[in-house]
Amino acid sequence: MSLPAHLEGKRFAVTGGAGFIGSHVVDQLAKIGAQVVVIDDLSVGREENLAEARSSGRVTLVRASVCDFEAVRPALAGVEYVLHLAVQCLRVSLANPTLVHEVNASGTLQVLRAAREAGVKRFGYVSSSEVYGTAIDESAPMAETDPLLPTTPYGASKAAGELYTDSFFRCYEFPTTVIRPFNTYGPRSHANGAYGEAIPRFVARVLAGKPPVIFGDGGQTRDFTYVEDTARGIVLAGTAKQTVGQTVNIARGKEISITDVAAAVCRGCGRPDLEPVYTPARPADVRRHMAATEKASRLLDYRARIDLEEGVRRYVEWVRPRGPEVSAEEAASRNWE
Repeated sequence: MSLPAHLEGKRFAVTGGAGFIGSHVVDQLAKIGAQVVVIDDLSVGREENLAEARSSGRVTLVRASVCDFEAVRPALAGVEYVLHLAVQCLRVSLANPTLVHEVNASGTLQVLRAAREAGVKRFGYVSSSEVYGTAIDESAPMAETDPLLPTTPYGASKAAGELYTDSFFRCYEFPTTVIRPFNTYGPRSHANGAYGEAIPRFVARVLAGKPPVIFGDGGQTRDFTYVEDTARGIVLAGTAKQTVGQTVNIARGKEISITDVAAAVCRGCGRPDLEPVYTPARPADVRRHMAATEKASRLLDYRARIDLEEGVRRYVEWVRPRGPEVSAEEAASRNWE
């Protein structure tokens, strides 16, 4: 399904809106005629990610940190919906947990305060599947009612943001929703440095004629969702009346091993002959991820549309004319160190 027509002309603020997923959220809102304020300090996001959306004349950029209440509060004047995506990533948390806490936990508190004071009608907090930690056989797929057992400072910081969000709903009757996307990939996804994700790094390697490098034995699983599907789910969950006070997973609901993901990338790049190389695992890497998607289906009529093979093909088509963001050598590095 498409985004609801009633969102046309509505005023949104998207924190982290110049980032990978955030910019796709902004694209979809601009296409339906919403007015969007992007709040981003560009420490991770890129202004060029907003080029298409800004050409509509309906998107403005406020360069500010979500930790800066005095900058965020005036940016929310007249805003009806906030979608809070600003984040520092998992691999950064392994080396600098304090920074990640400040942005992901304290920053969320500041944006919640600002949104409530500005009279925002809805607040959607975009959390992460990492709050679950590793699924065990008896509990997979991971449901919204499962316990939170994060294995990294990143996962812990996102769980703290969830608790702040829920507390504003319970304490102030502020209309909030917690949105838990699972692993997302597609155009604009990060490949370089600590922000580099598995699929972009695999593609960089394979397009250079090199085998993908897997950290660990490759048996660890993830639930990969194409970015357009993730962005649509975030908007639906963050605006629907029936999700106020709720937590909702956004994912395909399909478990796949990292070895099988690498094989899909090799096929998508036209190099099915390449075999992955295995190296020591990343610290605290979760073993199993798979989303329960029944709640999103029931409340939002949401289903991810694009399967992994098609999504990888689209992503490779996007990368080819631009060239990979990183060298094959960097794409094999231990990017959490």
